[in-house]
Amino acid sequence: MRSDTHLLLHRLRIAEPPLHAPEFPFVTPRPGLRTRLGWALVELGLRILPRPPVRRLTTSTAA
Repeated sequence: MRSDTHLLLHRLRIAEPPLHAPEFPFVTPRPGLRTRLGWALVELGLRILPRPPVRRLTTSTAA
């Protein structure tokens, strides 16, 4: 499909009014399974990553 035809179809689809209005517009829809799984994998990856060692401040007492 040519790019100009593709963009024209997108513009036409966006210009159309939605077929139905949501019952509760103030409630956000629950994310899909792929989204939840993706974020779970990101969280798991961040937990697995090795963390740099914590440098502790040492105080030396000069006598």
